[in-house]
Amino acid sequence: MSAAAGTVPAAGDMQSGGFVGNDRLLLGMILGVVTFWLFAQSTLNIAPDMQRDLGMAAGTMNSAVAMAALFSGIFIVVMGGLADRFGRMRVLVIGFWLSIVGSLLVGLAPAGGVGSGMLLLGRAVQGLSAACIMPASLALVKAYWDGAGRQRAVSMWSIGSWGGAGLGSLFGGLMAQSLGWRWIFFLSVAVSLLGLWLIRGTPESKVQASGPYRFDLPGVLAFMVAMVALQVLVTQGGEWGWTSPTVLGLMVLTVVAAVAFFRIETDNPHGFVDLGLFGNRTYTGATISNFLINATVGMQLVSLMLVQMGGNMTAQQAGMLTLGYAITIIAFIRVGEKLLQIFGPRKPMIWGCLITGVAIALLMGTHLLIDAYRIVAMVAYALFGLGLAFYATPSTDAALANLPMAQSGSGAGIYKMASSLGAAMGVAISGAIFATLGADDFGVRWLEGVITFAGRQDNLALREAAMVALGFNLFMVLVAIGSIMLTIPKGKAVQTR
Repeated sequence: MSAAAGTVPAAGDMQSGGFVGNDRLLLGMILGVVTFWLFAQSTLNIAPDMQRDLGMAAGTMNSAVAMAALFSGIFIVVMGGLADRFGRMRVLVIGFWLSIVGSLLVGLAPAGGVGSGMLLLGRAVQGLSAACIMPASLALVKAYWDGAGRQRAVSMWSIGSWGGAGLGSLFGGLMAQSLGWRWIFFLSVAVSLLGLWLIRGTPESKVQASGPYRFDLPGVLAFMVAMVALQVLVTQGGEWGWTSPTVLGLMVLTVVAAVAFFRIETDNPHGFVDLGLFGNRTYTGATISNFLINATVGMQLVSLMLVQMGGNMTAQQAGMLTLGYAITIIAFIRVGEKLLQIFGPRKPMIWGCLITGVAIALLMGTHLLIDAYRIVAMVAYALFGLGLAFYATPSTDAALANLPMAQSGSGAGIYKMASSLGAAMGVAISGAIFATLGADDFGVRWLEGVITFAGRQDNLALREAAMVALGFNLFMVLVAIGSIMLTIPKGKAVQTR
């Protein structure tokens, strides 16, 4: 999963000329990043426990899991722009307080309808928090650190995001087993308060205003309506019925809002998304592949729910399967950087996608006995982390290296928005496939004539549903490879447009 980047400070930035970033400020900002990637994203593993305790339908739980990444993706470009204009420290502090509010809403959610509403609202607020914290904190790193110090700060910031994402399922399982899942979010509140204390006293940093600011409210509203309607459609369509008036209405609303968004943003000098960036073929291909590869995080939700619901594993036991993911993604991220320097972006991106595809193909072996599947899953998760580590830096470089400096900030924001939206849509669609097919006692019957499912037969529907949902993730990897092969040039250098 990719961490979101903020805009690069412009030459006219207003900030304290004598202030130099220190480890106290850096640690505080990293704690803010961790509240999302480690704490909020732990729901990928603890979703079955939360669903059971809150008495929620599977579709509603899937919506809650995806909601944080969805709102982060919708607002990350907007909040990055507001941080540049009105103050990065101001937006960072707002992000911390939103994290506290969102975590309390989730942690205190009771069982029943009120609890479902609190959970969904809390997850949305957590997504808004991430949209504030990530671009603002990275922009502060670029503003207050220089040279080798900046490289170190960026590396530490990246470890907070990538490491947090890798450890999220393991951490969530351990916490749910020992203290209960609610304590994950109470601890997140404590971490946010500590982060606020560590960053206090930091001088403000913002861009020198060159004219009146015009907020693109129509564009933001159209984009938000389209994305939220699409997610509700995906997660609830099977439960409500694909031909029901509500679902048909959501389909129409999604299309209308999407068309309105493109009409508003086309040739709009104040648009929050610069559609002109997609005239750059390399940038477009890298961004599309980034969306698709981040969408494969849906395989994590499906595989971890399968071993818990179909294999009677606890959240802690399921989380332990992902240990290799955390280790390889942290250990090999710099290897992806070296591969970029040697081969250019195209080959490492393809290699990373291929390794990710192998990982998902291994997880599709749901016909195995649980003991064999556990070993296969551990290998698959280690490969999944390795594939993402190979892909991440070359993809980011391919997307941004060939953009003019004037478009680098906007390009980075949109590229990282694709990361969050990809994760949200991947979780929503994968979860919907698994929930819809798994709820049918007859499962995907044609698979039984092709594959022999060993062991228990009472969980066939879940195992077959997981195989299909994971197959969808594998399909996304293949499309990502096609996007790379068609758009990313061969060679070491990506030419500036």
